[in-house]
Amino acid sequence: MTDTADRSYDVGAVRRALAIGPGSPREARTIDITTLGRRTGRPRRIEIWFHRVGGRWYLSGMPVPRSWHANLSAHPYFTVHLKNDVRADLPATAVPVKDPAVRHRVLSAVVALQDEPGLRMHVTQRQRLEDWLKRSPLIEIVFDDERLRCG
Repeated sequence: MTDTADRSYDVGAVRRALAIGPGSPREARTIDITTLGRRTGRPRRIEIWFHRVGGRWYLSGMPVPRSWHANLSAHPYFTVHLKNDVRADLPATAVPVKDPAVRHRVLSAVVALQDEPGLRMHVTQRQRLEDWLKRSPLIEIVFDDERLRCG
């Protein structure tokens, strides 16, 4: 999959697009990812939010099973598609986050987004960190292009 991603992009512009934080708008954290289907092996593209915590990038989601997570568990190579101010297709590898301290640090930051003005998550009830720590998927995005790895 990484062979088909376009590597002709402005590294500076991509690094700025990846430099999101708690105050970043919804559009800045919205990307698409293309994974390979766990069973079919066919490309699957979805829209998702990504998060930057401690200079590293992550994917997570509500504490329920996610098909993108199953796909990345089976086929860890995928493509991140930046699509707002900067358009680029970035090959990456998914690394599952198992360390409890890292999970707590990252998921605390993700759940805290529900309190950010202008970023209110679209949920029917307030999310509890305990639920996310027990059941939410958490993947670190490691970009193939080493120039993008330092946060």
